[in-house]
Amino acid sequence: MFQHRSRVRGRPGWAQYMLEAKGQAERYARDLPEAEGWPPFLIVCDVGFCFDLYADFSGTGKHYAQFPDRDRFRIYLPDLRDTAIRERLRAVWLDPGTLNPSRIRAHITRDIAKLLAKLVRSLEGTSQSPRHAPATVASFLMRCIFSMFAQSIGLLPEPDSFTQLLRKGRDDPRVFVGLVGDLWRWMNAGGFSPAVAADIRRFNGGLFAPGPHGPVEPLRVTVEELDLLIIAAGKDWADVEPAIFGTLLENALDHPERAALGAHFTPRAFVERLVLPTLMEPLRAEWDGVKAAAVTEEQAGRREQAAKLVSAFHGRLASVRVLDPACGSGNFLYVALELMKRLEGEVLDLLATLRPQDNDRLALSGATVDPHNFLGLEKNPRAVPVAELVLWIGWLQWHMRTFGAKPPPEPVLKNFHNIREADALISYSQEQEARNSDGSLVSRWDGRSFKLHPITGEKVPDETARDVVMRPVGAKPTEWPKADFIAGNPPFIGAKFLRHELGSGYTEALWAAYPKVPHSADLAMFFWWKAAKAIVAGGGRFGFITSNSLRQVFCRRVVADALAARKPVHLVFAIPDHPWADGDNTAAVRIAMTVCAAGRGAGRLLTVTAETQGEVPDVTLAEQTGTINPDLTIGVSPDSAKPLRANERISSPGVKLHGAGFIVSPATASALGLGKVAGLEKHIRQYRNGRDLTGRSRDSMVIDLFGLTLDEVRQRFPSVFQHILLHVKPERETNNRATYRNDWHIFGE
Repeated sequence: MFQHRSRVRGRPGWAQYMLEAKGQAERYARDLPEAEGWPPFLIVCDVGFCFDLYADFSGTGKHYAQFPDRDRFRIYLPDLRDTAIRERLRAVWLDPGTLNPSRIRAHITRDIAKLLAKLVRSLEGTSQSPRHAPATVASFLMRCIFSMFAQSIGLLPEPDSFTQLLRKGRDDPRVFVGLVGDLWRWMNAGGFSPAVAADIRRFNGGLFAPGPHGPVEPLRVTVEELDLLIIAAGKDWADVEPAIFGTLLENALDHPERAALGAHFTPRAFVERLVLPTLMEPLRAEWDGVKAAAVTEEQAGRREQAAKLVSAFHGRLASVRVLDPACGSGNFLYVALELMKRLEGEVLDLLATLRPQDNDRLALSGATVDPHNFLGLEKNPRAVPVAELVLWIGWLQWHMRTFGAKPPPEPVLKNFHNIREADALISYSQEQEARNSDGSLVSRWDGRSFKLHPITGEKVPDETARDVVMRPVGAKPTEWPKADFIAGNPPFIGAKFLRHELGSGYTEALWAAYPKVPHSADLAMFFWWKAAKAIVAGGGRFGFITSNSLRQVFCRRVVADALAARKPVHLVFAIPDHPWADGDNTAAVRIAMTVCAAGRGAGRLLTVTAETQGEVPDVTLAEQTGTINPDLTIGVSPDSAKPLRANERISSPGVKLHGAGFIVSPATASALGLGKVAGLEKHIRQYRNGRDLTGRSRDSMVIDLFGLTLDEVRQRFPSVFQHILLHVKPERETNNRATYRNDWHIFGE
C-alpha cells in the first residue's frame, strides 16, 4: 500500500499525483524478494479520501490495471458502507485469487454452453430424422444468444423482454415465431416493436439483417426447446467470459466436438501469457513515457500541452490494429480488446483531468478502442460470425460496466468486416481433381469414418470412405491485413502429418508458395515465417503459441534464418516448454511461446520450474535475460556447433523410432496386456529419447517388436496388433486404398 497525502485534491493535477503514487507502488513491488513473487494487487491511497485498486493476475508485475474496471477501481470512503465493497477489500488481503474475473466467469460460461449444445442437438435432429440445417441453427442460436445478452446488460427495454417472449411462446408455441421475429426485425432497423410494446434501439451490424445470417424469422421450436432457451436466458450473461465462450459456442455448433463440450478451450491465463508481452508491454512502455512527459508539462503550468500529449497517445491507441491470422472463435482478439480497454481507461482518466470536454469523444466511432481495432482471418466459415459476436459481447460488457445505464451510440453493432473468412497461408481461385499417371482420380481415406473390426470389435479406419484429392490451381501466399501487432495460436500440425491432414494437393501448393520454408517444418512455422516478414516490413511485434517442437532442428531452421537475416528479428520473450491444458485437467501436449520484434536485441526467457495439475495448471517460472537463441536458450547456441571430424565413420545414431504409434503411456501398456500377457514384457519397454534425458521426461514406454513376424504379433499379442493398425498414419494416397507403413521394420525385421 502507498499512502499519498495530496494538497491539490479535487484539482485536475490530483489524478496525476495518484498516477505517480501508482508508479511508486510498482517500484516497491519490483523490489520485493524474488521468492515472494509479484503481489496480485496494488492499492494507492489518498488518506481520508479514497483507495485506487490495480490488479495483475498474470504474475509478471508488468500489467497492473484498474480493477475491476475504470468505473469502479476508485473506492471513496463513503463507499465503505457498501457490504460488497468491504468484502472485495477483505478478499484483496485474504484471498485475492477469488477476485480473478476469468476464474469466476469460467464456470458460468461452461454451464451456458452445455445448455446451448443440448438445444443445438435437438434443433438439428438426427441423421435418420433431420430437422434444420446446421447453418440455419447457427444463425438462430447466435441471434438468441445476443438477445439474451442484450437483455442481461440492459440494452432491451425491460430486464426480461426476451424472456417474456419465450414464456409466451411456451404457453402457445404458435406465437413464438411471430413475436421473436418482430423483435429481431426492429433490432435490425430500430423503432417501435409491437412484440414488446416499446421502442427498440437500432442494433444492425448484420446480425439481425437478412443475408449472411439467414432469414430474420426464428425457427419453429418445441416446448422442450423453449424450456432450454428460458433457462439459458435466466443466466447472468453480463458475467459470461468471451475468452472461452467463443470456443465453446463453436464446439456446440460443430457436431464432432459436442461430446467434449465444456472440456476443450484455451484457458484465459495462457492467452494472456502470450498477449501481454506481444501487445501490452510495448504499449504500456509507450504510455509510461507519455505520462511522465505530461506530468512534467502540467507541473510547469503547460496543461494544454500536457493534454495534447495524452490526447495524441489516445488517438494512437484507438488506431492500433491487432491481427490474429488464424483467429478461430476470437478468444485471443477478445483478450487483446479487454487489455487495451483497461489501458485506455487510465489514459482517459488522465485526459479528463486535463481536458474534461474530451470525455465525449468516447461516443464517436473510431475515437475509442472497439472491435474495429481487431482483425482476424479464419478458414472455418462457422467460426467467423462467432468471432464477431465474441468481440461485440466483450466490448459491450466493457461499455456497460464503465458507463452503466448510458447506452452506446446507434447502431449498437457496426459491421466493420474485420473478421474475414480466408485461408491465412495460400489463396487460389479454384481447385482441380488430382489424377494418377493413368488418368484415374486420386483419393484418400476421409479421416473421419471408422468401422468395427470383425474380430476385435475395435474401431478401425473404413478404407471405403474416400475423399477425392483436390489440388489448388494458381496458389499464392495470402496477403495479410496491415497490423501493428500479430498474435495467435496457429494450427498444430507436424510436418509428417501435413499430407494426411491437409491432402497432398494443398500441401504441395503450400510448399510451392513458400519455397524458403523447409518442407520439414510444422504448419505453424509457415505462420511464424510470414509474421516475421510482416514485422520487419511494418514494425511492431508478433507472438505465437506453437508446439514445443519449434526448438527441434527442422523447425528452428525457420527461427534461425529469421534471426540471422540481413533484416533480422529477435526474440523478446519466450517460454520453451509450457503445459497446454484444454480445460479438463489434462495437458496433452507441451507448447512454446515466442514473441519477436524487428532488429537485434535481448529478450526474457522464462523456464517452467514447477507446475501443478488443475483446470488451469499453476506454473512457476524462472526468468533469464539475454540474447535468446533459435532453440530458445540463452548462451552458446547449438546451431553454432560443428561436427567432429574425429567421429567420422565411427559413430551411429543407433535404433531410430519412426511413428508415434509405438510410444505408449504406462496406462496404455497395461491396457494392452503388460503384466498379464506372458512374454509381452520383452516387447513393451521403458523408453527415453534425448529430450527425455535433457528435459522433462514423459515417462513413456515403447512397443518393440524386434524378432517377431507379422503373424506372430497378430497371434500372440492381438491387442498390440490392433493398437498399431489404429495409430499408424497413411503413408500415401492411391486410387484404390490407403497404404500403411509397416513400422515394425524399424526394429530390425
